[in-house]
Amino acid sequence: MSETDPKPEVSEKIPKEPTDRYKDGLPPLNIFLHWCKGCNICIAFCPQKVLEPDRDGKPILARPEKCTQCAICWLHCPDFAITSNYK
Repeated sequence: MSETDPKPEVSEKIPKEPTDRYKDGLPPLNIFLHWCKGCNICIAFCPQKVLEPDRDGKPILARPEKCTQCAICWLHCPDFAITSNYK
């Protein structure tokens, strides 16, 4: 860049990262990974595809904002490893 080239302008309206991603500061679900055996029933049954397997095959909240609290995951979990923070 030479001295005659204008400097790129920095936008002052840069969107900031939300400090609170979840309602009331809590994720929609608690997943107790130490109880989970990685059967993936919760991942298969989730109608909104909120859960995805991690590298160990256990569920993680991939899209928590899409969780509708339908209760399918925690009602079908054989290990009782999933609970809701909202219900």
